[in-house]
Amino acid sequence: MILVRKLLFPALLLLGLAASCDSMPDKRLLQNLNTQGFGNRYSGNAEEENWVAIRDRIEVTDSFNPDEIQANVAVDIDGTVLLPEIGTVQVAGRTRSEIEALLMEKYSPYYDQLDIKVKITTKGKDYFIFGEVNTQGAQPFEGDITIFEAVTRASPKPDSANLGRVRLIRADPRDPQIQVINLSDIIDTGDSTFNVLVHERDIIYVPPTMFAQLGYVLQTALFPIRLVLNSLAGAIWSLGQLSYYQDRGFF
Repeated sequence: MILVRKLLFPALLLLGLAASCDSMPDKRLLQNLNTQGFGNRYSGNAEEENWVAIRDRIEVTDSFNPDEIQANVAVDIDGTVLLPEIGTVQVAGRTRSEIEALLMEKYSPYYDQLDIKVKITTKGKDYFIFGEVNTQGAQPFEGDITIFEAVTRASPKPDSANLGRVRLIRADPRDPQIQVINLSDIIDTGDSTFNVLVHERDIIYVPPTMFAQLGYVLQTALFPIRLVLNSLAGAIWSLGQLSYYQDRGFF
């Protein structure tokens, strides 16, 4: 018995150490975890002051030097644009006024007078909608859109969309926000108190009604049976075809 205990204790100790090692997070994994916001490299609030995202375009003009300083370029995947004379400039994540100030600084050694203006054409800002709607996935964020408008544009399914329990999700690793909004109440009473503005990168989920959810559960439960019946029907049809050709002397 003593010998068994002596052999068993080191084994249990090794198992405990292995379990503790498995529970330790991988350092490489920790380096890749999102620590703030939605997870993108660049962020901002376009409705307060527009900022540059990947896929946006910027137009640069200067009233004193219109021929020398002019460009209309797309923001590259690394967040930069290539401009005349000064070359590559990092613009992603900056607002319009910040880019104007940066370009004034970079061009000032070459020109005595400058009046640089920047225009941002937005293409890289989205929000997302999923659930019982006909148009799912990323939607272009154009600003000043309420949740009622966003859901309506996505064409909610009339037989299965539960408009009384729509979820607005503002993802963040530290302070995530989930708000449940009754859009049916807006239709029934006209009270728009909770018709909140959608922000860029918000996630909207339109859940199924109770009956639709029950239907999905039954559909999932019956899937194996339906699969077997379909296979059986296919086999019967194949045997019928084989018999048909045999009767006519093809085999």
